[in-house]
Amino acid sequence: MNRRRFLAASAYSVAAAALPLDYVRDIADRAAAARSGAIAGDAEVAAVRDMVRVFTDMDELHGGQHGRSALVQYLMSDVATLCRGRFRTEDARRQMLSAAASGVHLAGWKSYDAGEQGLTQRYYLQSYALAAESGVPGHDGFVMRTMSQQGMKIHRAEHCLALAETGLDRVKRHVDPATEALFHITYAHALAKTGQRQQAVRAVERARARLDAAKGDPTPFWALAWGPVEATVRSRTAKVFATLGDPRNAAHHYARAAASRPPGTYARIIALDLVAQAELEVAQGGIEQACVTWGRAMDHMDGVASVRTRKAVKSMRRDLTRFRARGLRCAAELDERGRDFLTARR
Repeated sequence: MNRRRFLAASAYSVAAAALPLDYVRDIADRAAAARSGAIAGDAEVAAVRDMVRVFTDMDELHGGQHGRSALVQYLMSDVATLCRGRFRTEDARRQMLSAAASGVHLAGWKSYDAGEQGLTQRYYLQSYALAAESGVPGHDGFVMRTMSQQGMKIHRAEHCLALAETGLDRVKRHVDPATEALFHITYAHALAKTGQRQQAVRAVERARARLDAAKGDPTPFWALAWGPVEATVRSRTAKVFATLGDPRNAAHHYARAAASRPPGTYARIIALDLVAQAELEVAQGGIEQACVTWGRAMDHMDGVASVRTRKAVKSMRRDLTRFRARGLRCAAELDERGRDFLTARR
């Protein structure tokens, strides 16, 4: 993690905006106590989870570049110290390693949002090692699921199907139905990417069935990396149908995914789902509707520092070129808005 010298910011200055100051001090005191040999327990695990949750919320609302160095500094100092410390119970040790794995997973996600795929993979491998060492059922499979998704995104699908299938096998009968749905839908996407259409559709149906079977059981902390499970399954379902060449179904699920997330927290992912929906609407000849959808996506991009959102806006402007040349007013207005967005974030 410590490959860059600029990673020197204090994690607590970032977290203070979202956590009470006395609680932030308490977290710092617990880490300091661990350095002096104090025994850690459930309270220390809860503190690390709270900090990871704060950084996750910041990431979704403001993009991967906000708080990135502070997160890594927090992992390198406080979390690493706690993981090396003594624990009141074996379960507390396992849960701490799992919480650490979630934090490193988020660091990988931030690198992914910055377009640094090699560094992303290194973080995910470290997250996997921590999750596997924790022994928390399903957590190692979740990181395998993430690695499968990264491979599909960068068009390196050689091992994606095996990763997705193994990840699914790791969680069966060990997690609640809604969490299991996350694994079925990633497996469906991997099947679609490898040209297995019928199997992919059946896997989508199994994911939907597991969601329908959910009874409100609590979702494991590590499974909430991308927010509400329903929205995550919808977004990944859209990717499956897009891969299978079914733009109507894909656009429908992207719209449902965006509507399923609280807008005050998940600005970036809502924006990207809406961008994907708009691209599918253009492909089907619905430029006016696509402009409306693109406009909604840009409404969510204010204050988001993300390489992916910049790429999405650049792609939007390319798609609008031919319509702007025809004098379509909504295309010209949206293109101007996109230009202003990119200029302001140079």
